[in-house]
Amino acid sequence: MTTTRLRKDAAQNRDQIVAVARALVDEGAPLQLNDVARRAGIGVGTVYRHFATPEALLETVATPCLEALVAHGERALADPDARHALEGFLTRTVEAQVGDASLPPVTAAPENALPRTTELKTSLWSAGTTLLDRAHAAGAVRPDLTPADLVPLMCGIAYAVQIHAGTPTDRIATARRYLSTLLGGLRATPPDA
Repeated sequence: MTTTRLRKDAAQNRDQIVAVARALVDEGAPLQLNDVARRAGIGVGTVYRHFATPEALLETVATPCLEALVAHGERALADPDARHALEGFLTRTVEAQVGDASLPPVTAAPENALPRTTELKTSLWSAGTTLLDRAHAAGAVRPDLTPADLVPLMCGIAYAVQIHAGTPTDRIATARRYLSTLLGGLRATPPDA
């Protein structure tokens, strides 16, 4: 993928737009390009030149988290312990879901505004599927668990955490507890058997 270098002022504007968008997302505010422009102190036309839609801006905000998850997935694929690799990948995924407010709407969106988002989501899906296949082959997880089950299970945990936990630290601890309970149920042989 080739990218065009931005002029220094254009790059600074883009960085400012993304920083304001990040702050709005973290506050739980809707991401409207006019609001971003007003808060960034730049013209709305400048915002639209960089990001044609709020979805494109939101995906840009989520990109660093998606990239970190993909990198973690690649490391997990190198782990020889199939169960440990899958559990580590799912733990990191659910932590990201509850720790980065930009991630849930981007991962849940049926269509992507940016090709990079499609690439990253495809890589995540591929890593999760491969890790699950390896865990199946090792007899570490229930044979009826499918790759299509993983996304709703992780989203369910993230949603429950957002509803029931308070501070960001509480959310991570709660997510880990919920995931630990889920992972116990996913094992081919429950831990207490």
